[in-house]
Amino acid sequence: MKFELTSENPLRITVISGKGGTGKTTVAAQLSYVLSRIRKIVIADCDVDAPNLHLLLKPEVVEERPFFGLKKAKIGEKCTSCGLCYELCRFDAIVEENGGYRIDETRCEGCALCYNACPEKAIEMVEGERGKVYISNTKIGRFVHAVLYPGEENSGKLVMEVKELARAEADREGAAAIIVDGAPGIGCPVIASLANTDVALVVTEPTLSGLSDMLRILDLTEHFRIRSAVVINKYDLNEDVAEEIERKCRDRGVEVLGRVPYDETLPEQISMLEFPFRGKAAGEIEKVWDRLREFLS
Repeated sequence: MKFELTSENPLRITVISGKGGTGKTTVAAQLSYVLSRIRKIVIADCDVDAPNLHLLLKPEVVEERPFFGLKKAKIGEKCTSCGLCYELCRFDAIVEENGGYRIDETRCEGCALCYNACPEKAIEMVEGERGKVYISNTKIGRFVHAVLYPGEENSGKLVMEVKELARAEADREGAAAIIVDGAPGIGCPVIASLANTDVALVVTEPTLSGLSDMLRILDLTEHFRIRSAVVINKYDLNEDVAEEIERKCRDRGVEVLGRVPYDETLPEQISMLEFPFRGKAAGEIEKVWDRLREFLS
């Protein structure tokens, strides 16, 4: 049966990679462009620790929301400067100052040990603004993106908020697909990016580290029973390793949907923020959608 995009049940594609620098965002951006020419889409950038998809999409922000994440300690007026919290804090987040104590928010991990231990109940756990979430318009569709302030935690929670907003925007816009640019690696933000996705598109590169990290991310998607496929970016820079990647994928029953060649013009296009991309790499990424549609049928 031929696969069709429908707004009743939007296709959720998450583009991920086991490591940074594989070209994940490049693939996500060009794939979004391809789908936008077929049906209405929503794009979500879930790499909230270091977002960069907005540089290519040049969004026009229509809504901005604060993100309230981890609660952190705050010392109040009841403090008698007994120093117990200072002694207990293993993160060195409590600073001795002018005969008293204050919280260094950049170090506080929100563990609440000081809050529970304080004999005077002088410490409270305070929810503060930890980042921003944006809903924007772009030339290829609605775009939900966010940024976590430097040094802040709870990026997994922020990723979930971005995804929930993206789904709400897809319903409101009648979009037929949601394309998620996930974070690199296998940590909490990646797991959050993969929640409720229909297919994970793993972008790797023909290096030994690329191979190793691809296997780790496939272990993760297999653990969560997420249907996965692979795209090998810049495959012709090391065809021996590219063949080894394909062999490992065959052994695991994972399809390789794209072998994107190295295109010396692409770095210049990216540096000039020229999007959509053109050239042989861009053309091969566009073919990934045709193969993905067959894969989903």
